[in-house]
Amino acid sequence: MKSTHRYLDQMNQRYPELTAICADVDAAYELLKQCFCRGGKLLTCGNGGSASDAEHIVGELMKGFHLKRPLGKDLKNQYGDLSKQLQGALPAIPLTQNQVLSTAYANDVDPDMIFAQQVYGYGQEGDTLIALTTSGNSKNVLYAAEIARKKHMKVIGFSGATGGKLRSLADVCICVPETDTAFVQEKHIVVYHTICSMLEEYFFGTAETE
Repeated sequence: MKSTHRYLDQMNQRYPELTAICADVDAAYELLKQCFCRGGKLLTCGNGGSASDAEHIVGELMKGFHLKRPLGKDLKNQYGDLSKQLQGALPAIPLTQNQVLSTAYANDVDPDMIFAQQVYGYGQEGDTLIALTTSGNSKNVLYAAEIARKKHMKVIGFSGATGGKLRSLADVCICVPETDTAFVQEKHIVVYHTICSMLEEYFFGTAETE
């Protein structure tokens, strides 16, 4: 049987310029695998196109991506007929969608602390934050990463070539070899699709897992 790491091989074959960050991609996968195995959850944040990526990641984890993820026998018995419409999910929450909270916090407190406040409210020890910033220097994303570390969460950074200030805050910082914002985001999609594919196969697939 093929392992989850075939997705890394596919990434390297299709995008050889990403081979240099393959170890970081694998490390991010392992970190998230352990988080979900321990019953933790994922929080994601970013601005603009990276906000879209933050939500995209959640979409791939919370429902079937490549696989249909049917529930097992015990869960089918627990949820009855409703189980036919449910799929296996990896718990993930984007911090980009709560407009009431975000606008109120920006108006009443500090717009740069919008993500940090949500990490403080939702995050628990053992959870993971994916922080996306193409420059590595977006203040609201950095503050979220700082709060995550203080809550003993793990931080996975997605950034451009230099990593910016995010590099020093992240347990794993995936710095794709691009500097232009659009090109950085293009490579981010490739990377997080690879990670999501690996996670889905580990938790819901039939391939051998390490």
